Amino acid sequence: MKSVGAIILAAGASRRLGRPKQLVALCGEPLLARVLRLARDAGAGPVIPVLGAHFAPICMQVDFEGAIPVFNERWEQGISSSIRCGLRELIVRAPQTDAALILTCDQPHLTAAHLSALIAAWRNRRGEAIAASTYAGTRGVPAIFPRGVFAALFALTGDRGARAVLAAPPCPVVTVRFVEGEVDVDVPGDLNTLPKD
Repeated sequence: MKSVGAIILAAGASRRLGRPKQLVALCGEPLLARVLRLARDAGAGPVIPVLGAHFAPICMQVDFEGAIPVFNERWEQGISSSIRCGLRELIVRAPQTDAALILTCDQPHLTAAHLSALIAAWRNRRGEAIAASTYAGTRGVPAIFPRGVFAALFALTGDRGARAVLAAPPCPVVTVRFVEGEVDVDVPGDLNTLPKD
């Protein structure tokens, strides 16, 4: 069975929110802890959260058991630096892995079921392909990128993230609908939209 490692992008400073979004509680669980759990439950591994801003408080409040946290010294250079940091760690820790599942911690409607469906769609596709979530009329993360696409991810610069690769994919893309995937935690008002249970 083709293997999928998970890279969780969680290095940002959350400046517009005014507090670390990684630690925002959803049903009593920090968002970052929640997405770590969802990735594990979906069968991805290794699970590699990439940290940067607010490193100390995050490490104090999030249980990284079963995950491999890495610190991105260049996190201020943009999301592309975190993607490169996570990919490098994935290649070292799991050199035979077939693909990387890239996701963030700020999509409160994400479920393990969606991640499992994404992984299944990617595994069932013959030949090299990307599996991406679709919401609000676009492709986005969570998304799975096979090894043949790693070079395109390494080539990203600044705040250009995985969506830039999805906009001009180097191989076929299979999609899985992510209901309310466009909802994220970005500004204080978004906290009022978090699921209550």
